Amino acid sequence: MESLTVLAADAQSQVAWLDRHRVVADEIALDFDHAVGMVEALVEEGHLGRDVLPDLLEIDAILSEMSGAENADRWTREALSVDEGWSRTRRLSRRVLVAELGGWQQPLPVISVIR
Repeated sequence: MESLTVLAADAQSQVAWLDRHRVVADEIALDFDHAVGMVEALVEEGHLGRDVLPDLLEIDAILSEMSGAENADRWTREALSVDEGWSRTRRLSRRVLVAELGGWQQPLPVISVIR
């Protein structure tokens, strides 16, 4: 859920989170990518509702579509507030958080970055 919390945050909060942890926008998607691999197991074990699975897979597909060197401009701090892909992932993430936690505004996670 932590990766969804960052994806769901407004662009200004996302930029502040990136600055606080001294990471680039890719980190938002990388955290989600690590988590989405466990989604099927979490659904099967009852830790995550099956009804949110389509939204999670759509978020994954959107982020994948945004990947690649030809889309580097979509991974800037500025793009977080203007790119339609980020807007779509934000809306879907909020919907999942509301379904699972009752609200989308959650504290942004603290991460440890090994440099």
